[in-house]
Amino acid sequence: MALPKDVGYRGPAACAAAGITYRQLDYWARTRLVEPSVEPARDSGASAAQRLYSFRDILILKVVKRLLDTGISLQQIRASVQHLQRRGASDLAQVTLMSDGVSVYECTSPDEVADLLQSGQGVFGIALGRVWRELEGSLSEVPGEHLDAPLPDDPHPADELARRRRQRRTG
Repeated sequence: MALPKDVGYRGPAACAAAGITYRQLDYWARTRLVEPSVEPARDSGASAAQRLYSFRDILILKVVKRLLDTGISLQQIRASVQHLQRRGASDLAQVTLMSDGVSVYECTSPDEVADLLQSGQGVFGIALGRVWRELEGSLSEVPGEHLDAPLPDDPHPADELARRRRQRRTG
């Protein structure tokens, strides 16, 4: 599977595709759990809508959401995210994350999954290839920004509320 590299997604689109709330996205970016790799916030008061996320970022957001939903500790999730971010992008589709409810294990072959299950350690798994395909479908329905064009200074020029907030901040 080829990683889409020519499109970035603003915060609201990333939320919709990953199945998370705007508040979660903002918190995870501020705590550096999953930061936008294409365009981070320009200043500490910047909204999540100003950030620009890659396909890979959103894939990891979706995995974090699934791990949280299964009760995995934030410490284990943070370690898993760091590990996934070090992997080559093309390798991600071949990974299945397995967990016994406490630890998260990476499997890259059906044999590794079977070995983990036989040892009694795997309780659930997340096949990243399947998450990848789901995400491709979700992102085809939300607006992205082509990265070959310069990014606009104001990502939402028609957003009256955002314009008023900026005016209040710059005074």
